[in-house]
Amino acid sequence: AYERTCRYFTKKSNSVFVSVGYRLAPEYPYPTQFEDCLAATVHFMRIAEDYGVDPARVIVCGDSSGGTIAAAVAQAMTNRKDLPKLRAQILIYPFLQAASFNLPSYEQNRGVPVLLKERTLILGLKYLNKEESVLDAVLKGAHVPRDLDLKCKVWLNPDNIPEDFKSRDYQVKGVYQEKQYSEDLCRQAKPILDPIFSPLLAEDSVIAQLPETFLLSCEFDVLRDDVLLYKKRLEDHGIKVTWCHLEQGFHGII
Repeated sequence: AYERTCRYFTKKSNSVFVSVGYRLAPEYPYPTQFEDCLAATVHFMRIAEDYGVDPARVIVCGDSSGGTIAAAVAQAMTNRKDLPKLRAQILIYPFLQAASFNLPSYEQNRGVPVLLKERTLILGLKYLNKEESVLDAVLKGAHVPRDLDLKCKVWLNPDNIPEDFKSRDYQVKGVYQEKQYSEDLCRQAKPILDPIFSPLLAEDSVIAQLPETFLLSCEFDVLRDDVLLYKKRLEDHGIKVTWCHLEQGFHGII
């Protein structure tokens, strides 16, 4: 499905382009996909010169769930002492957090194909091999433990989203709501709040070490605000960000 896209990118950018054929769920459970992409990145950087590539100019890129993995790989690479730092990361409408499904973009675009609000979480639960019975509770935020919830009220605060993006069918709620916590659900749902699955929830010490970043968001996409909130976190830590927003765009437009 991505053959033509990859060829287009490599021709337009005059770059060597490596597409990782990571193993897929459910046959290969999470986090196999992240581990495969991290292993491929490390391996390529070690042999990059064999392909005429400067290992200090390697960029990771992905769209949608691939953007999640690219973001997680970039975070994992921040602590590597045996390799050059990544030159940049390119994240195209990535899924970046599973703590709040009440952000403006989730409310405004909850019924916009192809990534409906509930379908987004259902796909995530399938990826993690979790039961769909927890769907409603997770949508209400009952899976977020109190210590992380305090951080989410800063990192995922709708106040961090420009007012221009709140004009369509949005009423303030989400982090401002009182939540009915469930300790059992918090235990079950722990993987979906791990930065490998939710890179937006990484600690400040990790965010501060990330490389220059290109972000692409689409107006008619439930994931739009993940991008806007990640953009703010990166910029707050002095990371250079180039942002492209497609006002008529929707998820999967690539």
